[in-house]
Amino acid sequence: MPFGRLERREAPRPISDINVTPMVDVMLVLVVILIITAPLMASSLRLDLPRAQGAQPTDAQRFVTVGITPAGEVFLDDRPVSAEQLAQALAQAAARSRDTEVQLRADRTVPYGKVVEVMGAAQKAGLNRIGFIAQPR
Repeated sequence: MPFGRLERREAPRPISDINVTPMVDVMLVLVVILIITAPLMASSLRLDLPRAQGAQPTDAQRFVTVGITPAGEVFLDDRPVSAEQLAQALAQAAARSRDTEVQLRADRTVPYGKVVEVMGAAQKAGLNRIGFIAQPR
């Protein structure tokens, strides 16, 4: 007397494909975060740059960025430096390439004398290409 079927059914096969949907979701979130934070990471030194109509960035191949805060502190590539360290770093940059441009970012309240000191240090090191960074109007 048979009480039920004696047939054996095949068990459902496990899914062996990789589900990429969660990975794509995570990657899209990371791209959005990168897009939002990239402009904020352009420079960590907060300056109130002067505004000018013709202010557009140039495409310099080699450059160093010198920033001057309202308190007169000098920053080289967003790191605080003394006058002697600045002179040494500019001399090293000039030794690597004479075409290196000094991009000067000075707050609008910085005294003109401090800007001239930094320009003089750059010219003494042999760097004659100096660009003044300003915000467009």
